[in-house]
Amino acid sequence: MQKRRLIVAVVGNAASPQPEDCSAIGKTKWDLAFELGKALVDNGYRVLTGGGRGVMRAACAGAHASEKYREGDTIAICPSYDFDTANDFADIVIPTGIDMARNLIIGNSEVVVAVGGGSGTLNEISAAWKFGRLVLAYKNAEGWSSALADHPLDDAIRYDTFEDKIWGVTSAQEVIQKIEELYPLHNKAFDRIGFGKPILKLKRDNGWVGPEKIKNPCDIKRLP
Repeated sequence: MQKRRLIVAVVGNAASPQPEDCSAIGKTKWDLAFELGKALVDNGYRVLTGGGRGVMRAACAGAHASEKYREGDTIAICPSYDFDTANDFADIVIPTGIDMARNLIIGNSEVVVAVGGGSGTLNEISAAWKFGRLVLAYKNAEGWSSALADHPLDDAIRYDTFEDKIWGVTSAQEVIQKIEELYPLHNKAFDRIGFGKPILKLKRDNGWVGPEKIKNPCDIKRLP
């Protein structure tokens, strides 16, 4: 059976203009996100975004530029009910109709990479941190990613066997290296919030690939 490809969310500024007319700061973010999207697909990952403009569109455009691109490599989790709000490089469009609450879906991606970003991006980063996900942040993109890079988001102990923080990066190559190195360590799944802190449970130990198939529904036991 073919191994499922990891889904990597790319989050960042939605309001950046298009590459041909944006400011120097906006152009830098476009270029970083474009190269990131391309590198992710080059290395066998799928790209998930909020489906909008700016960093989101750049990452999806980069994914399409990869020689390994195939239909379905870009996923858009849109805030509205309208399919047509997604950018032109989004393959799979999911119009949630839940507005900003869709940031929780994006934050629950297996890896979240921030390129700049404002308050919406901070919301997605916060969700990913709560969910125990691997979070990477561009140090060379103005916004929340550069402000949070190489720092823990709060004092919650998500993992106590290694230094846990939002990992700073400056290039797509660094992102790929960090994913390969650190994703296996982020092997817990979010369970619930307890006393304001995330409660995580072990998920991917010993080659875990998914829940066992239940042959008889009567065998299902209630959780305590």
